[in-house]
Amino acid sequence: MSSASHIATPLAAGRSRTGRLSAWLAAALAGTVLGAVPAQQTSATFVYDLSSRLIAITTAFVGTQVLIYGAAHQGASEIAVVVRGPARDTTVRRKGRVGPIWINTESLEFKGVPSFYAVAASEPLAELASPGVLTRHELGADNLRLTPVDAKGMPPTEIAAFREALIRNKQRAGLYSVEPGTVSFLGQTLFRTRITFPANVPPGIYQVQVFEFADGEVTGAQTSTLEISKMGIEADLYDFALHRPAFYGLASILMALAAGFLADAVFRRA
Repeated sequence: MSSASHIATPLAAGRSRTGRLSAWLAAALAGTVLGAVPAQQTSATFVYDLSSRLIAITTAFVGTQVLIYGAAHQGASEIAVVVRGPARDTTVRRKGRVGPIWINTESLEFKGVPSFYAVAASEPLAELASPGVLTRHELGADNLRLTPVDAKGMPPTEIAAFREALIRNKQRAGLYSVEPGTVSFLGQTLFRTRITFPANVPPGIYQVQVFEFADGEVTGAQTSTLEISKMGIEADLYDFALHRPAFYGLASILMALAAGFLADAVFRRA
């Protein structure tokens, strides 16, 4: 019995030391994980939402506004919001005088151009961050990455001129922001802004990005989507024109002729 007791004592001590070692390792691992969790939460502790995630384009649609609101992280100092429409290849044409008339003489196509672009910020973009940061995140229409297609041999100044013309045309149509909108803070963390969509806004899935800034650097970013869709008779006409362009053109001509004959008959009777 005594020898059995003598043998059992070292084994019990070994188990005790092993248990203490396992407990120490578990505590160290738990401390490492718990120490990493707050950093991950801190980098994404702001939330936002939209007043509407679906804009219906009907025959009575004259444009609308969408409210974007949320709560920023306590340490953030500024907020910027960017809304982009579906990307499309876009051709810019330049007129030139040929004899007595002006016709399109030159053109340049750009790949993946946002069909709509709006930006809003809690302070002027030049004060929000450095030019490098603004360019990296494409904040502001002048910082959009617009890639020309087949521009070999064209001087950079010419490409820049076509690029400026593209942005200017979009702004004239109300599809690009001329000046950034304003993000207002309500208290220390709550923010809000309104994005205006004109009557000619193209349908599709829109990307909404919200950036959080501190000391001129992006400290957090989140992205969601907004859908703009034609509905009712507007959707039927759009679908008919898109999938049956020949019949749509023929129907338009016949309707124009019928309207002309009807107007002529009315005026003759008068």
